[in-house]
Amino acid sequence: MHINIIPNRGSPPTVLLRESYREGGKVHKRTLANLSALSPAQVQMIRATLRGDVVQSVNQTFEVIASPAHGHVQAVCLAMQRLGFASMLAAKPCRERDLVLAMVASRIISPATKLATTRLWHTSTLAQEFGVSDANEDDLYAAMDWLLAGQDRIQKKLAARHLKEDCLVLYDLSSSYFEGSHCPLAKLGYSRDGKRGTLQVNYGLLTDDRGCPVAISVHDGNTSDSTTFTPQVTRLREEFGLKRIVMVGDRGMISQKAIDEMSKDSDLAWITALRSASIRALVEQGRVQMGLFDERNLLEISSPDFPGERLIVCRNPELAKLRVHTRNDLLLATEKELAKIQARVESCKLVGKDKIGVATGKVVNRYKVAKHFELTITDAAFTFARLEGNIAAEAALDGLYIIRTSVQAQRMDAPSCVRTYKSLAQVERAFRSLKTMDLKVRPIHHHLENRVRAHIFLCMLAYYVEWHMRQVWRELMFCDEDQAAKLTRDPVAPAKRSDCEWLPECASIWRQRYCAELRICTPWGA
Repeated sequence: MHINIIPNRGSPPTVLLRESYREGGKVHKRTLANLSALSPAQVQMIRATLRGDVVQSVNQTFEVIASPAHGHVQAVCLAMQRLGFASMLAAKPCRERDLVLAMVASRIISPATKLATTRLWHTSTLAQEFGVSDANEDDLYAAMDWLLAGQDRIQKKLAARHLKEDCLVLYDLSSSYFEGSHCPLAKLGYSRDGKRGTLQVNYGLLTDDRGCPVAISVHDGNTSDSTTFTPQVTRLREEFGLKRIVMVGDRGMISQKAIDEMSKDSDLAWITALRSASIRALVEQGRVQMGLFDERNLLEISSPDFPGERLIVCRNPELAKLRVHTRNDLLLATEKELAKIQARVESCKLVGKDKIGVATGKVVNRYKVAKHFELTITDAAFTFARLEGNIAAEAALDGLYIIRTSVQAQRMDAPSCVRTYKSLAQVERAFRSLKTMDLKVRPIHHHLENRVRAHIFLCMLAYYVEWHMRQVWRELMFCDEDQAAKLTRDPVAPAKRSDCEWLPECASIWRQRYCAELRICTPWGA
Protein backbone atom coordinates (compact mmCIF):
# COMPACT_ATOMS: atom_id res chain seq x y z
CA MET A 1 0.00 0.00 0.00
CA HIS A 2 1.11 3.54 -0.63
CA ILE A 3 -0.18 7.11 -0.71
CA ASN A 4 -0.66 8.76 -4.07
CA ILE A 5 -1.04 12.56 -4.29
CA ILE A 6 -2.72 13.75 -7.50
CA PRO A 7 -2.53 17.47 -8.46
CA ASN A 8 -5.91 19.09 -9.11
CA ARG A 9 -5.12 22.40 -10.89
CA GLY A 10 -6.38 25.32 -8.77
CA SER A 11 -8.00 23.04 -6.17
CA PRO A 12 -6.27 21.16 -3.33
CA PRO A 13 -4.63 17.92 -4.50
CA THR A 14 -6.40 14.60 -4.13
CA VAL A 15 -4.79 12.22 -1.63
CA LEU A 16 -5.52 8.50 -2.22
CA LEU A 17 -4.54 5.38 -0.33
CA ARG A 18 -3.79 2.76 -3.02
CA GLU A 19 -2.69 -0.87 -3.31
CA SER A 20 -0.66 -2.43 -6.15
CA TYR A 21 -1.35 -5.96 -7.39
CA ARG A 22 -0.32 -8.14 -10.32
CA GLU A 23 -2.81 -9.75 -12.70
CA GLY A 24 -1.86 -11.61 -15.89
CA GLY A 25 1.68 -10.41 -15.76
CA LYS A 26 0.62 -6.75 -15.45
CA VAL A 27 0.71 -4.43 -12.44
CA HIS A 28 -2.55 -2.75 -11.51
CA LYS A 29 -3.64 -0.32 -8.76
CA ARG A 30 -6.80 -0.18 -6.76
CA THR A 31 -7.93 2.75 -4.55
CA LEU A 32 -8.65 1.73 -0.99
CA ALA A 33 -9.56 5.13 0.52
CA ASN A 34 -9.73 8.86 -0.24
CA LEU A 35 -7.61 10.72 2.32
CA SER A 36 -8.15 14.23 0.93
CA ALA A 37 -10.10 15.30 4.00
CA LEU A 38 -7.14 14.61 6.30
CA SER A 39 -4.58 17.21 7.30
CA PRO A 40 -1.02 17.04 5.88
CA ALA A 41 0.29 15.98 9.29
CA GLN A 42 -2.15 13.04 9.42
CA VAL A 43 -1.21 12.00 5.91
CA GLN A 44 2.46 12.01 6.87
CA MET A 45 1.70 9.82 9.90
CA ILE A 46 -0.05 7.25 7.69
CA ARG A 47 2.85 7.35 5.22
CA ALA A 48 5.36 6.74 8.01
CA THR A 49 3.28 3.81 9.30
CA LEU A 50 3.22 2.26 5.83
CA ARG A 51 7.01 2.54 5.68
CA GLY A 52 7.23 0.61 8.92
CA ASP A 53 8.49 3.52 11.02
CA VAL A 54 7.77 3.50 14.73
CA VAL A 55 5.44 6.45 15.34
CA GLN A 56 5.55 8.07 18.77
CA SER A 57 4.22 11.30 20.24
CA VAL A 58 6.57 14.21 20.85
CA ASN A 59 6.24 13.81 24.62
CA GLN A 60 7.50 10.22 24.31
CA THR A 61 10.35 11.15 21.98
CA PHE A 62 11.72 14.18 23.88
CA GLU A 63 12.15 14.98 27.55
CA VAL A 64 11.74 18.68 28.33
CA ILE A 65 14.43 19.60 30.87
CA ALA A 66 13.93 23.40 30.80
CA SER A 67 12.26 26.04 28.66
CA PRO A 68 13.83 29.43 29.52
CA ALA A 69 12.52 32.58 27.84
CA HIS A 70 14.63 33.82 24.94
CA GLY A 71 12.81 36.40 22.79
CA HIS A 72 13.55 39.47 24.91
CA VAL A 73 17.15 38.37 25.37
CA GLN A 74 17.55 38.01 21.61
CA ALA A 75 16.16 41.52 21.06
CA VAL A 76 18.66 43.11 23.46
CA CYS A 77 21.57 41.04 22.14
CA LEU A 78 20.79 42.07 18.58
CA ALA A 79 20.61 45.72 19.63
CA MET A 80 24.04 45.49 21.24
CA GLN A 81 25.52 43.80 18.18
CA ARG A 82 24.28 46.47 15.79
CA LEU A 83 25.55 49.21 18.09
CA GLY A 84 28.98 47.62 18.36
CA PHE A 85 28.43 47.84 22.09
CA ALA A 86 30.96 45.18 23.08
CA SER A 87 33.83 46.82 21.17
CA MET A 88 32.88 50.14 22.72
CA LEU A 89 33.45 48.67 26.18
CA ALA A 90 36.74 46.99 25.27
CA ALA A 91 38.52 46.19 22.02
CA LYS A 92 39.37 42.63 23.06
CA PRO A 93 37.07 40.03 24.62
CA CYS A 94 37.54 39.40 28.32
CA ARG A 95 35.65 38.03 31.28
CA GLU A 96 34.88 41.49 32.67
CA ARG A 97 33.45 42.67 29.36
CA ASP A 98 31.10 39.66 29.19
CA LEU A 99 29.92 40.33 32.73
CA VAL A 100 29.25 44.01 32.00
CA LEU A 101 27.34 43.10 28.82
CA ALA A 102 25.26 40.66 30.82
CA MET A 103 24.57 43.26 33.54
CA VAL A 104 23.52 45.86 30.94
CA ALA A 105 21.17 43.40 29.26
CA SER A 106 19.77 42.30 32.61
CA ARG A 107 19.23 45.92 33.63
CA ILE A 108 17.09 46.44 30.52
CA ILE A 109 15.17 43.17 30.83
CA SER A 110 14.68 42.88 34.60
CA PRO A 111 16.48 45.50 36.72
CA ALA A 112 17.45 44.31 40.19
CA THR A 113 20.28 44.32 42.70
CA LYS A 114 23.50 42.56 41.73
CA LEU A 115 22.72 39.55 43.93
CA ALA A 116 19.20 39.25 42.49
CA THR A 117 20.61 39.67 38.98
CA THR A 118 22.75 36.54 39.27
CA ARG A 119 19.57 34.63 40.13
CA LEU A 120 17.17 36.23 37.67
CA TRP A 121 19.27 35.77 34.55
CA HIS A 122 19.04 31.98 34.97
CA THR A 123 15.28 32.22 34.33
CA SER A 124 16.07 33.10 30.69
CA THR A 125 18.82 32.36 28.19
CA LEU A 126 20.71 35.52 29.16
CA ALA A 127 23.44 33.80 31.19
CA GLN A 128 24.07 31.27 28.41
CA GLU A 129 24.10 33.93 25.68
CA PHE A 130 26.87 35.90 27.42
CA GLY A 131 28.69 32.91 28.89
CA VAL A 132 28.34 33.98 32.52
CA SER A 133 26.35 31.09 33.96
CA ASP A 134 28.91 30.50 36.71
CA ALA A 135 29.19 34.16 37.83
CA ASN A 136 28.25 35.28 41.33
CA GLU A 137 27.72 38.71 42.90
CA ASP A 138 31.43 39.10 43.74
CA ASP A 139 32.27 38.64 40.05
CA LEU A 140 29.78 41.40 39.21
CA TYR A 141 31.32 43.78 41.74
CA ALA A 142 34.77 43.15 40.25
CA ALA A 143 33.38 43.81 36.76
CA MET A 144 31.87 47.08 38.00
CA ASP A 145 35.29 48.19 39.23
CA TRP A 146 36.72 47.31 35.79
CA LEU A 147 33.95 49.30 34.10
CA LEU A 148 34.52 52.39 36.24
CA ALA A 149 38.23 52.34 35.39
CA GLY A 150 37.32 52.60 31.70
CA GLN A 151 34.52 55.17 32.03
CA ASP A 152 36.48 58.07 30.55
CA ARG A 153 37.60 55.97 27.59
CA ILE A 154 34.07 54.72 26.90
CA GLN A 155 32.53 58.20 27.15
CA LYS A 156 35.12 59.57 24.74
CA LYS A 157 34.01 56.94 22.23
CA LEU A 158 30.37 57.92 22.75
CA ALA A 159 31.20 61.60 22.32
CA ALA A 160 33.16 60.91 19.13
CA ARG A 161 30.19 58.95 17.78
CA HIS A 162 27.39 61.41 18.62
CA LEU A 163 28.90 64.87 19.15
CA LYS A 164 30.48 66.93 16.37
CA GLU A 165 31.85 70.43 16.14
CA ASP A 166 29.26 73.19 16.46
CA CYS A 167 26.73 70.76 17.96
CA LEU A 168 23.99 71.15 20.54
CA VAL A 169 24.60 69.56 23.95
CA LEU A 170 21.80 69.10 26.49
CA TYR A 171 22.61 68.93 30.21
CA ASP A 172 20.51 68.46 33.33
CA LEU A 173 20.87 67.16 36.88
CA SER A 174 18.82 64.69 38.89
CA SER A 175 19.13 62.74 42.13
CA SER A 176 18.35 59.34 43.65
CA TYR A 177 18.05 58.25 47.25
CA PHE A 178 20.16 55.72 49.15
CA GLU A 179 19.44 52.66 51.24
CA GLY A 180 21.92 53.09 54.08
CA SER A 181 24.01 55.95 55.40
CA HIS A 182 27.69 55.04 54.96
CA CYS A 183 28.46 56.22 51.42
CA PRO A 184 30.63 59.39 51.25
CA LEU A 185 28.46 60.67 48.37
CA ALA A 186 25.26 60.39 50.40
CA LYS A 187 24.13 63.84 51.54
CA LEU A 188 20.92 65.59 52.45
CA GLY A 189 19.73 67.85 49.66
CA TYR A 190 16.80 68.77 47.44
CA SER A 191 15.11 65.44 46.75
CA ARG A 192 13.67 65.13 43.26
CA ASP A 193 12.25 61.76 44.31
CA GLY A 194 10.03 63.34 46.96
CA LYS A 195 11.89 61.42 49.70
CA ARG A 196 12.36 64.12 52.32
CA GLY A 197 14.93 63.41 55.00
CA THR A 198 16.71 60.67 53.04
CA LEU A 199 20.31 60.76 51.89
CA GLN A 200 20.80 61.06 48.16
CA VAL A 201 23.33 61.36 45.35
CA ASN A 202 23.18 63.77 42.39
CA TYR A 203 24.15 62.91 38.83
CA GLY A 204 24.28 65.02 35.69
CA LEU A 205 23.56 63.67 32.20
CA LEU A 206 25.01 64.97 28.94
CA THR A 207 23.13 64.10 25.74
CA ASP A 208 23.11 65.16 22.11
CA ASP A 209 20.24 67.19 20.68
CA ARG A 210 18.11 64.03 20.27
CA GLY A 211 18.48 62.97 23.90
CA CYS A 212 20.97 60.16 23.21
CA PRO A 213 23.17 59.83 26.35
CA VAL A 214 26.86 60.56 25.96
CA ALA A 215 28.31 61.00 29.47
CA ILE A 216 27.25 61.02 33.10
CA SER A 217 28.85 62.55 36.18
CA VAL A 218 28.15 61.79 39.86
CA HIS A 219 28.14 64.43 42.63
CA ASP A 220 27.45 64.71 46.33
CA GLY A 221 23.78 64.80 47.26
CA ASN A 222 23.88 68.43 48.40
CA THR A 223 25.54 69.79 45.24
CA SER A 224 23.60 72.63 43.58
CA ASP A 225 22.70 72.45 39.90
CA SER A 226 24.64 75.49 38.74
CA THR A 227 27.96 74.40 40.28
CA THR A 228 28.02 71.26 38.11
CA PHE A 229 27.54 73.10 34.83
CA THR A 230 30.93 74.72 34.25
CA PRO A 231 32.89 71.47 34.83
CA GLN A 232 30.78 69.84 32.11
CA VAL A 233 31.67 72.60 29.66
CA THR A 234 35.33 72.06 30.53
CA ARG A 235 34.97 68.33 29.97
CA LEU A 236 33.46 68.87 26.53
CA ARG A 237 36.28 71.19 25.54
CA GLU A 238 39.27 69.37 27.04
CA GLU A 239 38.37 65.68 27.27
CA PHE A 240 36.10 65.35 24.24
CA GLY A 241 38.02 67.85 22.10
CA LEU A 242 35.04 70.01 21.03
CA LYS A 243 35.86 73.67 20.41
CA ARG A 244 32.51 75.06 19.24
CA ILE A 245 29.42 73.94 21.12
CA VAL A 246 26.00 75.24 22.14
CA MET A 247 25.06 74.33 25.72
CA VAL A 248 21.36 73.97 26.56
CA GLY A 249 20.26 74.05 30.19
CA ASP A 250 17.27 75.16 32.23
CA ARG A 251 17.03 78.44 34.14
CA GLY A 252 18.34 76.88 37.34
CA MET A 253 21.30 75.23 35.62
CA ILE A 254 22.97 78.02 33.65
CA SER A 255 23.69 80.74 36.22
CA GLN A 256 24.76 84.32 35.51
CA LYS A 257 28.27 83.42 36.65
CA ALA A 258 28.45 80.62 34.07
CA ILE A 259 27.12 82.97 31.39
CA ASP A 260 29.80 85.52 32.20
CA GLU A 261 32.48 82.84 31.88
CA MET A 262 31.15 81.53 28.56
CA SER A 263 30.80 85.06 27.17
CA LYS A 264 34.58 85.35 27.22
CA ASP A 265 34.86 82.60 24.59
CA SER A 266 33.29 83.30 21.19
CA ASP A 267 33.18 79.56 20.38
CA LEU A 268 30.82 78.89 23.28
CA ALA A 269 27.09 79.60 22.99
CA TRP A 270 24.18 78.76 25.25
CA ILE A 271 20.40 78.61 25.43
CA THR A 272 18.43 78.91 28.66
CA ALA A 273 15.39 80.75 30.05
CA LEU A 274 14.75 83.73 32.31
CA ARG A 275 13.52 83.41 35.87
CA SER A 276 10.12 84.84 36.80
CA ALA A 277 11.66 87.83 38.63
CA SER A 278 13.51 88.90 35.48
CA ILE A 279 10.37 88.42 33.37
CA ARG A 280 8.38 90.60 35.78
CA ALA A 281 11.04 93.31 35.56
CA LEU A 282 10.85 93.34 31.75
CA VAL A 283 7.05 93.64 31.91
CA GLU A 284 7.26 96.51 34.38
CA GLN A 285 9.79 98.28 32.15
CA GLY A 286 7.35 98.04 29.24
CA ARG A 287 9.65 95.95 27.08
CA VAL A 288 7.10 93.13 27.10
CA GLN A 289 3.56 94.27 26.34
CA MET A 290 0.78 91.71 26.60
CA GLY A 291 -1.15 93.39 23.78
CA LEU A 292 1.49 92.21 21.33
CA PHE A 293 0.28 88.62 21.76
CA ASP A 294 -3.23 89.18 20.42
CA GLU A 295 -2.35 87.75 17.00
CA ARG A 296 0.93 85.94 17.67
CA ASN A 297 2.52 83.89 20.39
CA LEU A 298 6.22 84.59 19.86
CA LEU A 299 8.34 87.70 19.44
CA GLU A 300 12.00 88.64 19.87
CA ILE A 301 13.15 91.61 21.95
CA SER A 302 16.35 93.05 23.39
CA SER A 303 17.15 94.70 26.69
CA PRO A 304 20.12 96.67 28.04
CA ASP A 305 19.96 94.43 31.11
CA PHE A 306 21.07 91.56 28.86
CA PRO A 307 23.63 93.05 26.47
CA GLY A 308 24.56 90.98 23.41
CA GLU A 309 21.78 88.47 24.11
CA ARG A 310 18.56 87.58 22.34
CA LEU A 311 15.33 87.37 24.33
CA ILE A 312 12.52 85.38 22.75
CA VAL A 313 9.18 86.00 24.47
CA CYS A 314 6.53 83.26 24.21
CA ARG A 315 2.96 83.11 25.47
CA ASN A 316 0.90 79.94 25.56
CA PRO A 317 -2.80 80.68 26.33
CA GLU A 318 -3.50 77.07 27.30
CA LEU A 319 -0.64 77.15 29.78
CA ALA A 320 -2.07 80.40 31.17
CA LYS A 321 -5.45 78.71 31.74
CA LEU A 322 -3.76 75.82 33.51
CA ARG A 323 -1.83 78.11 35.83
CA VAL A 324 -4.96 80.08 36.69
CA HIS A 325 -6.76 76.86 37.56
CA THR A 326 -3.82 75.57 39.63
CA ARG A 327 -3.39 78.84 41.54
CA ASN A 328 -7.09 79.04 42.38
CA ASP A 329 -7.04 75.48 43.69
CA LEU A 330 -4.01 76.21 45.86
CA LEU A 331 -5.55 79.40 47.21
CA LEU A 332 -8.82 77.65 48.08
CA ALA A 333 -6.99 74.76 49.74
CA THR A 334 -4.89 77.20 51.79
CA GLU A 335 -7.93 79.23 52.84
CA LYS A 336 -9.71 76.04 53.92
CA GLU A 337 -6.82 75.04 56.21
CA LEU A 338 -6.35 78.59 57.54
CA ALA A 339 -10.06 78.73 58.36
CA LYS A 340 -9.63 75.63 60.52
CA ILE A 341 -6.81 77.32 62.42
CA GLN A 342 -8.92 80.46 62.81
CA ALA A 343 -11.77 78.37 64.27
CA ARG A 344 -9.38 76.75 66.75
CA VAL A 345 -8.12 80.17 67.84
CA GLU A 346 -11.65 81.54 68.26
CA SER A 347 -12.62 78.53 70.38
CA CYS A 348 -9.48 79.02 72.52
CA LYS A 349 -8.14 75.59 71.54
CA LEU A 350 -5.06 77.24 70.05
CA VAL A 351 -3.58 80.07 72.11
CA GLY A 352 -0.29 81.88 71.88
CA LYS A 353 1.32 83.85 69.07
CA ASP A 354 4.13 81.35 68.64
CA LYS A 355 1.87 78.31 68.50
CA ILE A 356 -0.50 79.98 66.06
CA GLY A 357 2.49 80.99 63.90
CA VAL A 358 3.84 77.42 63.79
CA ALA A 359 0.45 76.00 62.75
CA THR A 360 0.00 78.71 60.14
CA GLY A 361 3.51 78.18 58.76
CA LYS A 362 2.86 74.50 58.14
CA VAL A 363 -0.16 75.36 56.02
CA VAL A 364 1.33 78.13 53.89
CA ASN A 365 4.55 76.17 53.33
CA ARG A 366 2.58 73.15 52.17
CA TYR A 367 0.84 74.93 49.30
CA LYS A 368 3.57 77.52 48.52
CA VAL A 369 1.21 80.52 48.21
CA ALA A 370 2.17 82.44 51.36
CA LYS A 371 3.04 85.51 49.27
CA HIS A 372 -0.62 85.84 48.31
CA PHE A 373 -1.93 86.13 51.88
CA GLU A 374 -1.74 88.77 54.59
CA LEU A 375 -1.64 87.07 58.00
CA THR A 376 -2.38 88.85 61.27
CA ILE A 377 -1.38 86.89 64.36
CA THR A 378 -1.74 87.88 68.03
CA ASP A 379 -1.78 85.83 71.22
CA ALA A 380 -5.56 85.38 71.08
CA ALA A 381 -6.58 86.18 67.49
CA PHE A 382 -5.78 85.17 63.93
CA THR A 383 -7.06 86.62 60.67
CA PHE A 384 -6.05 86.25 57.05
CA ALA A 385 -6.92 87.87 53.73
CA ARG A 386 -5.90 87.54 50.12
CA LEU A 387 -3.47 90.05 48.63
CA GLU A 388 -5.38 90.66 45.42
CA GLY A 389 -2.66 92.93 44.06
CA ASN A 390 -0.03 90.21 44.31
CA ILE A 391 -2.36 87.68 42.75
CA ALA A 392 -3.17 90.01 39.84
CA ALA A 393 0.52 90.76 39.26
CA GLU A 394 1.32 87.07 39.06
CA ALA A 395 -1.69 86.37 36.85
CA ALA A 396 -0.42 88.94 34.35
CA LEU A 397 2.56 86.64 33.67
CA ASP A 398 0.55 83.44 33.29
CA GLY A 399 1.57 81.49 30.19
CA LEU A 400 4.55 83.78 29.61
CA TYR A 401 8.14 82.54 29.37
CA ILE A 402 11.27 83.99 27.82
CA ILE A 403 14.11 82.09 26.17
CA ARG A 404 17.54 83.66 26.68
CA THR A 405 20.38 82.85 24.29
CA SER A 406 23.69 84.01 22.87
CA VAL A 407 23.22 82.13 19.57
CA GLN A 408 23.23 84.53 16.63
CA ALA A 409 20.08 84.94 14.54
CA GLN A 410 21.96 83.97 11.36
CA ARG A 411 22.62 80.57 12.87
CA MET A 412 19.29 79.85 14.59
CA ASP A 413 16.00 81.73 14.22
CA ALA A 414 13.68 82.43 17.14
CA PRO A 415 11.36 79.40 16.71
CA SER A 416 14.37 77.09 16.49
CA CYS A 417 15.73 78.50 19.75
CA VAL A 418 12.44 77.73 21.47
CA ARG A 419 12.39 74.19 20.06
CA THR A 420 15.98 73.66 21.19
CA TYR A 421 15.24 74.77 24.74
CA LYS A 422 12.18 72.53 24.87
CA SER A 423 14.35 69.60 23.74
CA LEU A 424 15.52 69.44 27.38
CA ALA A 425 12.42 67.29 27.76
CA GLN A 426 14.55 64.56 26.17
CA VAL A 427 16.86 64.62 29.19
CA GLU A 428 13.89 64.57 31.55
CA ARG A 429 12.61 61.54 29.66
CA ALA A 430 16.00 59.89 30.16
CA PHE A 431 15.81 60.50 33.92
CA ARG A 432 12.30 59.03 34.05
CA SER A 433 13.49 55.92 32.25
CA LEU A 434 16.57 55.60 34.45
CA LYS A 435 14.74 56.07 37.74
CA THR A 436 11.38 54.35 37.30
CA MET A 437 10.05 51.14 35.79
CA ASP A 438 12.56 50.83 32.92
CA LEU A 439 15.99 50.70 34.59
CA LYS A 440 15.40 51.40 38.31
CA VAL A 441 18.61 53.17 39.23
CA ARG A 442 17.00 53.78 42.63
CA PRO A 443 17.12 52.90 45.42
CA ILE A 444 20.90 52.65 45.55
CA HIS A 445 22.09 49.81 47.81
CA HIS A 446 25.86 50.25 47.33
CA HIS A 447 27.95 51.81 50.10
CA LEU A 448 31.33 52.32 48.42
CA GLU A 449 31.73 55.55 46.44
CA ASN A 450 33.25 53.83 43.40
CA ARG A 451 30.49 51.23 43.33
CA VAL A 452 27.84 53.96 43.34
CA ARG A 453 29.58 55.70 40.43
CA ALA A 454 29.87 52.39 38.56
CA HIS A 455 26.20 51.55 39.22
CA ILE A 456 24.99 54.87 37.81
CA PHE A 457 27.31 54.59 34.80
CA LEU A 458 26.04 51.05 34.19
CA CYS A 459 22.45 52.33 34.20
CA MET A 460 23.41 55.05 31.71
CA LEU A 461 24.86 52.43 29.35
CA ALA A 462 21.66 50.41 29.67
CA TYR A 463 19.65 53.50 28.76
CA TYR A 464 21.96 54.05 25.77
CA VAL A 465 20.97 50.63 24.38
CA GLU A 466 17.31 51.13 25.28
CA TRP A 467 17.26 54.55 23.63
CA HIS A 468 18.38 53.10 20.30
CA MET A 469 15.88 50.27 20.56
CA ARG A 470 13.10 52.80 21.04
CA GLN A 471 14.27 54.78 18.02
CA VAL A 472 14.23 51.74 15.75
CA TRP A 473 10.87 50.58 17.09
CA ARG A 474 9.36 54.09 17.07
CA GLU A 475 6.33 53.00 15.04
CA LEU A 476 5.77 49.97 17.24
CA MET A 477 5.99 52.12 20.39
CA PHE A 478 3.21 54.44 19.11
CA CYS A 479 5.60 57.41 19.11
CA ASP A 480 5.64 60.43 16.84
CA GLU A 481 7.01 59.12 13.54
CA ASP A 482 7.15 62.41 11.64
CA GLN A 483 10.37 63.78 13.09
CA ALA A 484 10.90 66.20 10.18
CA ALA A 485 7.60 67.93 10.94
CA LYS A 486 8.92 69.00 14.35
CA LEU A 487 11.22 71.47 12.60
CA THR A 488 8.26 73.39 11.16
CA ARG A 489 5.60 73.08 13.85
CA ASP A 490 4.70 76.05 16.01
CA PRO A 491 7.01 75.68 19.03
CA VAL A 492 4.70 77.61 21.37
CA ALA A 493 1.24 76.32 20.45
CA PRO A 494 0.02 73.42 22.61
CA ALA A 495 0.33 69.96 21.11
CA LYS A 496 -2.73 68.48 19.46
CA ARG A 497 -4.09 65.09 20.38
CA SER A 498 -3.73 62.50 17.64
CA ASP A 499 -6.90 61.33 15.84
CA CYS A 500 -5.66 57.73 15.95
CA GLU A 501 -7.35 55.57 18.56
CA TRP A 502 -6.41 52.13 19.83
CA LEU A 503 -7.88 49.39 17.69
CA PRO A 504 -7.96 45.66 18.50
CA GLU A 505 -6.04 44.88 15.33
CA CYS A 506 -3.11 47.05 16.51
CA ALA A 507 -1.91 44.18 18.69
CA SER A 508 -1.77 41.76 15.77
CA ILE A 509 -0.02 44.37 13.61
CA TRP A 510 2.56 44.84 16.36
CA ARG A 511 3.20 41.09 16.56
CA GLN A 512 3.54 40.77 12.78
CA ARG A 513 6.05 43.60 12.51
CA TYR A 514 8.08 42.78 15.62
CA CYS A 515 10.32 40.13 14.07
CA ALA A 516 10.48 41.97 10.75
CA GLU A 517 11.86 45.06 12.47
CA LEU A 518 14.51 42.93 14.16
CA ARG A 519 15.72 41.63 10.80
CA ILE A 520 15.48 44.54 8.39
CA CYS A 521 16.23 47.66 10.45
CA THR A 522 19.32 49.59 9.40
CA PRO A 523 22.51 49.59 11.51
CA TRP A 524 22.28 51.68 14.66
CA GLY A 525 24.51 54.24 16.21
CA ALA A 526 24.78 56.45 13.13
